[in-house]
Amino acid sequence: MSDVEIEFNVAVPMRDGTVLRADVYRPTGRGPWPVLVQRTPYDKRSPVGSRPFDTLLAVSRGYIVVQQDTRGRFASDGEWSPWTHEQTDGHDTVRWAAKLPGSNGTVGMFGASYTGNTSWMAAIDGPPELRAIVPQVTWSEPNDGLFMRGGALELGLNAWWTLFTGLGDLPRRLAGLDLVEAMGSLIADYDGLRERSYWELPTGRLPAIERFGGPDLGTQRALAAPETAEHARVAGRHHAVTTPSLIVTGWYDIFMQGALDNHIAMAKTGRPTKLLVGPWSHLENAIPGAVGETNFGLTSTQSAIAGQYSLSELQLRWFDHWLLVQNTGLLDEPPVKIFVMGTNTWRDENEWPLARAVDTPWFLRSDGRLSERAPGVDEDHDTYVYDPNDPVRTRGGALVMSVDYPAGPFDQAPVEQRPDVLVYTSDPLAHDLEVTGPVRVTLHAATDGPSTDWVVRLCDVDEHGVSRNITDGILRVNAPADTVGEHEIALWSTSNVFRAGHRLRVQVTSSNFPRWDRNPNTGEPPQTATTLRPAHQRIFHDATRASSITLPVVPSRA
Repeated sequence: MSDVEIEFNVAVPMRDGTVLRADVYRPTGRGPWPVLVQRTPYDKRSPVGSRPFDTLLAVSRGYIVVQQDTRGRFASDGEWSPWTHEQTDGHDTVRWAAKLPGSNGTVGMFGASYTGNTSWMAAIDGPPELRAIVPQVTWSEPNDGLFMRGGALELGLNAWWTLFTGLGDLPRRLAGLDLVEAMGSLIADYDGLRERSYWELPTGRLPAIERFGGPDLGTQRALAAPETAEHARVAGRHHAVTTPSLIVTGWYDIFMQGALDNHIAMAKTGRPTKLLVGPWSHLENAIPGAVGETNFGLTSTQSAIAGQYSLSELQLRWFDHWLLVQNTGLLDEPPVKIFVMGTNTWRDENEWPLARAVDTPWFLRSDGRLSERAPGVDEDHDTYVYDPNDPVRTRGGALVMSVDYPAGPFDQAPVEQRPDVLVYTSDPLAHDLEVTGPVRVTLHAATDGPSTDWVVRLCDVDEHGVSRNITDGILRVNAPADTVGEHEIALWSTSNVFRAGHRLRVQVTSSNFPRWDRNPNTGEPPQTATTLRPAHQRIFHDATRASSITLPVVPSRA
């Protein structure tokens, strides 16, 4: 079918009387058709909002597609209160969509990031017409990637996101000169994130957001109102979801681990779930195949997965199976497909994490060595000074924040040349080493203050000596000064083959700013802390305090 009918701003009444609005795209003809829904706070007509899914392709394949503005956003009525109403509004929208003229009564939901979370929230509430969801690049536990990570604030994401969404909120609250002045101030703070706004204190009540004067969003909202995290939380609620899920993420996505956790939890329930993990970051890349400074190849992209199909086509296969009850063969395929970096190949797997991966420790040693051999004799500890007035700057990683800080793998030379970054490097590898699964670090460390952060990063050093980041993590600790503690730091997950001749490298430091907020080393809460003090850090790697990184090594099939 070649024709599409579009109805703009169709009213969608919620149970409390608030009217949301949606654009409805439908095939010409009598139908009946299944309905696909995306609920977005980013403007239902914006190209950004439709990025993860080809609406016209879906309509040409016999689907009605609904693009809806969430409550308080753009054409929809009500107050913009992120996450608060998505469960009930999602339920009511699904039931409304199932009754649309021409609908066959079945509904699927799709979307990425916040809109992916709206799919989970509706599925948790369980409207009977919801038959399948495709949540992409979205979280599970909001305090592990959305609002916080390891106890530190996700400053880079939340300051940027609050100001970005504020551009659509101000015109709803102000008019005339007040709107012009407020918009000018917000834009100045948004454009000034790198040089000024990210640096302001206190980070838990960021002045740029206070000046905006809109609703408290993101981390600030979560700190002030813990129930915010509950509204956004998927973790611990998977038992309520009966809807089949196709979960999509990327190794350099800020919510990558949450997506993996969602798949693991759904697999444990025994309900149908599939997982796709590319080498992708959170936002679509401007250059096909390129993530950060690495070219993973054309068949790594969402438009040519394994050179066989696009992400939109894969989603439609999923919906064809559950909404059209067609045997697409999708469920006969292995439930997990991952992109293995280093060899830059796609591979099907029967589970995540991989049962055949073997946890293998590599130990931090003296003189900056990283070794498979544990220290057998006492070795002197390493030291550095962490000064929050001069933190280690963010360079790549699994993140999304202002455009000054792109995601992905980058040359780590500017980071590793700093005196406050300890570097531990292996000998060149004699054979390829595949690391696929969750990575964790055991760090024996002490600081001279009441609180500090430990940041650890795994890197791949090529034959030319270029070190590129693979995955990292942070842990905020509070303990009596000069107490040596044993700390477990989650570096989330990855899949990377360290090629023969390459070297493993581990960075240890105390900041990754402005991705994560700076620990002032005073013990004050982030809502009030404005005083910063240097901290003297000690990292131990002796016979009784062996610091190590544990890698999930996949044995060679050869």
